[in-house]
Formats: sequence, C-alpha cells, structure tokens
Amino acid sequence: MLEAVWIAFAFSLGLLVRAVGLPPLVGYLAAGFAISGLGYYTTLPEHGDEVISHLAHLGVLLLLFTVGLKLRVRNLVQPEVIGGGLLHFVASVALLTPGIYLLLDITAYEALLLGVALSFSSTVLAAKVLDSKRELRAFHGRVAIGILVIQDLLALLVISVAGGTSPSVWALLVFALPLVRPLLFKLLDVCGHDELMVLLGLLLALVIGGLGFEALGLSSELGALAFGVLLAKHKRATELSNSLWSIKEVFLVGFFLQIGMSGLPGMDALILAGAATLALPLKGLLFFVLLIVFKLRARSAFLTSLALTNYSEFGLIVAAIILPQWLVPLALTVAVSFVVSAPLNRIAHPFYERLANKLLGFERNLHHPDQQPISLGEAEVLIFGMGRTGTAAYEQLKDKVPGLIALDSDPGKVDRHRREGRSVLFADAEDQVFWQGLKMDSVRAVILSMSDIEAKMIAVKQLRQRGFTGFIASHTLFQDEADKINAAGADETYLTMSEAGVGLAEHVQEEVYSRSLADG
Repeated sequence: MLEAVWIAFAFSLGLLVRAVGLPPLVGYLAAGFAISGLGYYTTLPEHGDEVISHLAHLGVLLLLFTVGLKLRVRNLVQPEVIGGGLLHFVASVALLTPGIYLLLDITAYEALLLGVALSFSSTVLAAKVLDSKRELRAFHGRVAIGILVIQDLLALLVISVAGGTSPSVWALLVFALPLVRPLLFKLLDVCGHDELMVLLGLLLALVIGGLGFEALGLSSELGALAFGVLLAKHKRATELSNSLWSIKEVFLVGFFLQIGMSGLPGMDALILAGAATLALPLKGLLFFVLLIVFKLRARSAFLTSLALTNYSEFGLIVAAIILPQWLVPLALTVAVSFVVSAPLNRIAHPFYERLANKLLGFERNLHHPDQQPISLGEAEVLIFGMGRTGTAAYEQLKDKVPGLIALDSDPGKVDRHRREGRSVLFADAEDQVFWQGLKMDSVRAVILSMSDIEAKMIAVKQLRQRGFTGFIASHTLFQDEADKINAAGADETYLTMSEAGVGLAEHVQEEVYSRSLADG
C-alpha cells in the first residue's frame, strides 16, 4: 500500500524540519509537493490520492469537532468577532480583487472569486497552532476562532451562491439541535472513559455531524463544529477532546499532504503565490487595525491577527467547486502562507514583546473587553491558573489563608468560579502589560498551576524581575520541565504524578495508623 509509504515519507520530512526549528506541518507540505513531482516521472496508484483525501477530510472534521468542544456560542456574539470578521471580509475582497485582475490575465468574475478565496484565514492552521500552545480559551484565541467561524459561514454562503447550490429545506432542522443536547450529555455520561467515549466522538464528528449535514445540503465541516459546540458545556468535554487528539493529529497529516499533492505549480501559480505572500502582512495589519477599533488591547489584537495571517483551506474548497482551474495555484498559495505563518506563531509572544512599545501607542484610551487587574489588594497568596490543580489548591487554602486570590486567562472559567464563590480575576500571565501595571505588595507566595510550561516560566521571570522575593511553587509532569521552571526562579516545582503518589501513600498510612489505634 503505497499510501503508507507516503505517510512514512511525510513523517521523515516532518521530523527533519522540526530538527531545524520549523513546525512538522511544513515537512508534510513539502512531502506532498515531492509526491506531486514524482508523478511526472512514474505512475502513481490510481486511487492513492483518494485515500489521502479521505484521511484529510476526516482530520479536518475531527479538528473542527475538538475546536467546537472548546468553544462557547456567546464568544461569537461579540462586536469584535462579528464586526471584525465581516468588515475584514469586505475590505479584503475590495482590496484583493483589483490587484488580482490587473496581475493575471483573467476575467473580473474570476478575480472576484479568487479575492473571496484569499480573504479567508485557515481554521485548521490557526486552531492547530492555538491548541498546541493551549491558547484556544485565552482571550485572543477565542476571538480568533470566533472570526474563523464567521469566515467559514461566509465561505459556505459563497459556495452555495457561486456554485448554484442551496441547502435542502430539511436544513432548517439544525435549529432544533439544542433540543438534543440533554441526550448527548447523557450519552457522554454513560459511555465511560475508554474506547466508547472515543467512538462517541467519532460518531458525532464524522457520521451524525459530517454525513448528516451533507445530507441536508450543508457543509460537513459545519456539522462537526456544531456537534462539538453542543457538547462544549459538558464537564467531560475536555476529556473527550484529549481522547481524540492522537487520531486527529494522524489524520491531519493527510490534510497537509493533500495540499501539496494538488499538483506542481505553473507560472500563474507562482505569480499568484508570490503576490499573495507579499500581501500577507497587509492582511494581518487589517485585522490588527479592525480589532483595535473594536477596543481590544494591542497585545490581544496582535496575537489574534498573527493567528489569522494566512490563507484558508476553504479557498481550496471554493476552487474545487467553482474555480477548478485555479486549484493548484491556490494550493501553493495556501501552502506558502502556512510556511510563513506557522513559525511566526510559534514565537508570537516574544515577537510581541519586541514590538510592544510601538504597538501600545495604537490602543484606544477606553475600557477594553480584555481589561486586566492592576491591583491585587491585600492578597497574600496568588494562584495562577484555575484548572483542576489550581482549584484544588484554592479549596485547600481558602479557609487557612485570609488573603487568597486566583487569576485565569479564560473569562468563561473566571465567571464559573465567581458563581461558585471563589475570588478569581481575568488575567494572562504571558501579557507584558499585565505585569507592568500590577500591584502585589502584600503577596507572600505564588502558586503556578497553568498547563503551559512557557506561561509558567514567563510568570516566574516576571515575578523575580519585579523584585518579588516570596515563595514560588509550581507543578509539572516531567523532570526536565521542572528543572527549567526552577532555573527560571521558582523555589519548588513538584512532579504532579509523584506528588499524587506521595499523597495517596500518606492517606493510606494515616488510615492504617488510625485503625491500629482503634483496634487497641
């Protein structure tokens, strides 16, 4: 089965580019183009690309399903999301279409459709980058995903109008989907923690969401996303997402291979890809300006814009349906934008730090929706990150420490903890502006329970640079990460599993001792 050899080849190139500091997906794209080139010298299996295409489609559906699991509908109904997404689409089409018409020997209608295709940003790349940095629920991550959902809906509308297709009248049934949420919750409750939960995720993403929406004349991608959103409020949504992670990653290799395997580019493709790559900074700048207009702070606007500075796989879907002659040029354009965007997003936070002094001047002197605290009052103990570990630490200390406060970068999580009576504020430990204005004179100890090691290291360094001499404790799963956090300035970094074992042993020891005393 030659397709297995192609996947092995993609793995080899992915490993190679990772060794030089690039994300593996760059290697997968290169493998796809190499396979396309091989097709000019030898006969490839007739249905080989169909296998890869099928794997790619499954990977996209699973990715969008897992994105939906981390999405909140109310995050879409925000001025910066709706306004930013719609205005950027209109402005991009208006700016790109004339340039494409003048650059290429094509009709005005083709130029318009190419402008539309290039106005979208990649849901797959942005979601993958944000997920790998665990920033899907950070403020800028939620804004980016919200704008991408708006763009995907616009893309579906364009495909329906330009392709001459329209949804079935039965598509109205999707508005009744919230009614089945209790049933989905019950299924997730009873399926346990093993393979049944994974199969439930595959069933909802690929069969009911994917094939079901296609049968109604809607996009299978939209169906997978919708069913993910339906389950987002379930307490086991994160567990379900994590259980699908490896399957999703393997299938996504097929997606990046497929882009490269679309064919080798000709001169028109090279011209379009070159011009579109030069226009990428303008695309990001337009996002930044619009988000600043909608009152976001410079940091959130910058990180959101950087995540969206690429071209979309939906452009390939548009081309496949209504511009088949431009599929290969658009595939090259999307691939090059990935090669540019992915490495930049890996260094997004250091990149912002270097530009912060210049970008802060663009902020509007208003209340920002991502405003952070400037004072912690009389707090003596500070907890960063209110996941399971942070919440457990808070509960352990709340009756023993008079001044206890916690911070988290997920506003939804902050709201939930506040409703449950905990003192939790919205803040992002990786935000330089947060540290510059923070007053924490009474704090004597800090607990770092964020999931991302980079966030922990940034927080430790910022605390020590501000002259904080109190106790800093952290946790992690791996010894090498613990060494890095301690080297950054933490006093103690505990290995989570080791501490769990120690705690379990202590409980057993106490129980045995108490029973021996009772037995006399």
